Amino acid sequence: MSKILLTGDRPTGPLHLGHYIGSLQNRVKLQNSGEYKPYILIADMQALTDNFETPEVVSENILNVALDYLAIGINPEISSVYIQSQIPEFSELTMYFLNLLTLNQVERNPTVKEEIRQKNFENKIPLGFLIYPVSQAADILAFNADVVPVGADQVPMIEDTNMIARKFNQTYKQELFKECKALLPESHGRLVGVDGKAKMSKSLGNAIYLKDTSDELWGKVRQMYTDPNHLKVEDPGQVEGNVCFTYLDAFDDDKAKVQELKDHYSKGGLGDMKVKKYVMEVLDAKLTPIRQRREEFAKDPAQVMAMLAKGTEEARAKVHETMKAVKQAMGISYELGAAVA
Repeated sequence: MSKILLTGDRPTGPLHLGHYIGSLQNRVKLQNSGEYKPYILIADMQALTDNFETPEVVSENILNVALDYLAIGINPEISSVYIQSQIPEFSELTMYFLNLLTLNQVERNPTVKEEIRQKNFENKIPLGFLIYPVSQAADILAFNADVVPVGADQVPMIEDTNMIARKFNQTYKQELFKECKALLPESHGRLVGVDGKAKMSKSLGNAIYLKDTSDELWGKVRQMYTDPNHLKVEDPGQVEGNVCFTYLDAFDDDKAKVQELKDHYSKGGLGDMKVKKYVMEVLDAKLTPIRQRREEFAKDPAQVMAMLAKGTEEARAKVHETMKAVKQAMGISYELGAAVA
């Protein structure tokens, strides 16, 4: 029997190279391995925790994310891609799980702490955002997932999920939920944005999107942060922290060529623009087939939405079976007779 893999993204914008290197390319590899049954979540409810005043940002990007999935090789005949809000059982399971841990336990989650800081919530934290780890646990445990591909910063979320699984089993004396395993990226981790200041992010305006045209891509590559002290071509340059070389390490399969460029840049005689042109060549070769597939799928948005409807139906059937078992374990699986007049 295939292991269950659960993964997904928040639909707050089109997906970018950070998503690709951090999870998407490995997601396709896992899908095609034959070892897993993947369920891929478009987490629109979770995206609303910090976009509740602009829900159109979320709803308008459902199609964007679905197109990016198809473009990078997600196969709806293998992977069930579904929309979170269309499976109300997630909210029900979240409610049951909320009784299994304390506010202090949620607030201690370092990922939650960091996102509160980044979003400047201070003492005005939306409750929907605060219970994010519990909602995420419901997403995972509703499928009794074996593995969840995540970045290192999301490991505390998996730890909270496993804590909830243990607490449920202990409280209701059932071995209903199994603990899941965090599947970390093999390399690279978070990809820095073109400005070199922080991780690639739509909100920071430093992202290269999978759908970017060649002209848009070149405009962003030209802006890449290099070595501010590399003023003349003949000057020795700093490779460490130079975004051009960060991207070559991540995306260029010709490692000997990359090392040759690094050595040349370090001793002097290699200009930033020449390096950027090579980065452009590498990235455009990577993105062109993805862009072309995306454009083909975008010609028939109704077909893409039909794919999401099918995936959502498949996912909900799986979640429905879990909820039956949850209610039986909790003793709230009632058999109600005819309504009393």
